[in-house]
Amino acid sequence: MMPLLENIARCEKSWKHVGKLYHRSFFLFITKVCPQANGCWHWLGHVRKRGYGQFQSSGKHIGAHVYSYETFIGKVPFGYEIDHLCRNPRCVNPNHLEAVTHRVNILRGTNPPSDNSRKTHCKNGHALIGDNLVLDQLKKGSRLCRTCRNEWQRNCWARRRALAT
Repeated sequence: MMPLLENIARCEKSWKHVGKLYHRSFFLFITKVCPQANGCWHWLGHVRKRGYGQFQSSGKHIGAHVYSYETFIGKVPFGYEIDHLCRNPRCVNPNHLEAVTHRVNILRGTNPPSDNSRKTHCKNGHALIGDNLVLDQLKKGSRLCRTCRNEWQRNCWARRRALAT
């Protein structure tokens, strides 16, 4: 892993289209980037708790990936955030970054809400489509299997009746 600064002469042609090659912030940014074999540009600078790079530009602290996106692609639209298509939070390669809504960013991730949104069947094998799909109003966005929910309710009422007698 060789910092990009040592390779700047070789890479200069690919950076020229930006027009900010000799801008101080851009130069500092480039010194903290190291290209990887998988195409990611690994951030060598300061990293926050969750693994995202942090960069200071014009006296403001911003995400290194946000700086990269705004430098190479353009402004992040209002209400959008930057998603790492490569799932690597330290990557600042603009080709691996995309501006998306928060909802899309969450659903693309690897977390319980995104995992559940991709499920096509419940744990008992019932399809989560059509009349068998129930959207839980208490837990917004939660999806339930109607067959399993009805069975659970019948069992619950049977236990209550057994306790009452």
